[in-house]
Amino acid sequence: MFTGIVEELGTVASVDDQGDAIRLTIRADETLSDAALGDSIAVNGCCLTVAERTDTTWTADVMAETLAKTSTGRLAPGDRVNLERAVTAEKRLGGHVVQGHVDGVGTVLSRTPSEHWTVVEIGLPEEPDLARYLVDKGSITVDGTSLTVVEAKDASFTVSLIPETLARTTLGFREPGDPVNLEVDVLAKHVEKLVRAYMRVETVAGATSSTNERN
Repeated sequence: MFTGIVEELGTVASVDDQGDAIRLTIRADETLSDAALGDSIAVNGCCLTVAERTDTTWTADVMAETLAKTSTGRLAPGDRVNLERAVTAEKRLGGHVVQGHVDGVGTVLSRTPSEHWTVVEIGLPEEPDLARYLVDKGSITVDGTSLTVVEAKDASFTVSLIPETLARTTLGFREPGDPVNLEVDVLAKHVEKLVRAYMRVETVAGATSSTNERN
């Protein structure tokens, strides 16, 4: 589990194409300080496992499923990436509950800078339907960064980025047309599933009651 509070900007050192997978090596500093083989590190919000490490880099194997559902396959040497280690029990949950399971890839539509913040509009993918999980003032993870939705629309949403976020994450230099990994609030998914189950029970109960009344 993660919090969506980016710890540092890493740099892609190499991308080894293995056909239906890649081996991704990232140069990092803070996130490597206590990283061990098998640990989880979120890269632009995508949870990856440390398979190898040196004093300055770590390597992860990225499978076809991840490449198909995230922007990870588009990374190239020299690209900057948001990094966050998995949260520990004694760490403050500064953002919100983030699983590192990307739901879809959105697209930066516009950037509107002002004196103290920048408003960014991000387009949602056509599939899967993520709009139903977004509400004004709700949480959304964009490239691994925990953000608050300013306005939720049918096919897009807006967020306001403060100078700290602009300086410490990739969102500071994402431009219109750039892809971004999106993860919606997992709590919204659980609520939806529970409500659907309840509605099915109510529907069945109602149908049974009507049948009994007719009989």
